[in-house]
Amino acid sequence: MSAIPLKPISLLDIPPENAHRVALLRTVPAGELLIHEIYQSVQGESTFAGLPCVFVRCSVCDLRCKWCDTPHAFNQGERMSRSAVLEKTLSFGCSLIELTGGEPLLQPDVFPLMTELADAGRTVLLETSGAHDIGPVDQRVHIILDLKCPDSGECDRNLWSNLDNLKPTDQIKFVIASKRDWDWTETVIREHKLDERFSCLVSAVFDAVAPVELVEWLLLSGLHRVRIQLQLHKYIWEPTKRGGMNPAHHLAHRLN
Repeated sequence: MSAIPLKPISLLDIPPENAHRVALLRTVPAGELLIHEIYQSVQGESTFAGLPCVFVRCSVCDLRCKWCDTPHAFNQGERMSRSAVLEKTLSFGCSLIELTGGEPLLQPDVFPLMTELADAGRTVLLETSGAHDIGPVDQRVHIILDLKCPDSGECDRNLWSNLDNLKPTDQIKFVIASKRDWDWTETVIREHKLDERFSCLVSAVFDAVAPVELVEWLLLSGLHRVRIQLQLHKYIWEPTKRGGMNPAHHLAHRLN
């Protein structure tokens, strides 16, 4: 069993201009989480794409990416004890679990929750914006770090020191909304040799960049270790449907 981290992120680390975005979390006591939804579907992204997965969607995010497809998680949620979240998540009997959001790392109890899920024998994924320190994350967790490209509007929030805390089993995701984003991504991958250290994934913002364009840019770049990914769930279900509202939602344990 891994030790539970003692120093998770503090809300005091949030830039003052973004403080209002995390206000809902300031009243959540230790031992509880603000959860938007818990449901089972198929993993839509990462190298785990296509596998059945239970998603634990945490509420609240301090970033506002221009292309965000989960703004409904910004200010909606139910307080649950960590033990209740653990029990509900394990009750699906699924071997793959992803902590997502919102931004999961804003909530201190996410750190011990991931450890408890790993202790239960689950494969645990963490999808995080890359704006917060991943150092305290249990080493068994597969981190999917979303480096923000310029067109996201949040590029200046990338915490570059996170690159030194990633493991070879972790993944870096770039969401591409334009050729400018692609050029930036290519430069970052080369400068940091990311494709030699981690799995690097690039995906197109739905209805902003055609997948064929992204393929062409990738082939022209000569980056042979970088992988194109599609948001699989947006091709299976209607793109604007929320995760817990897709046809797999009958498998969900509703929070109400």
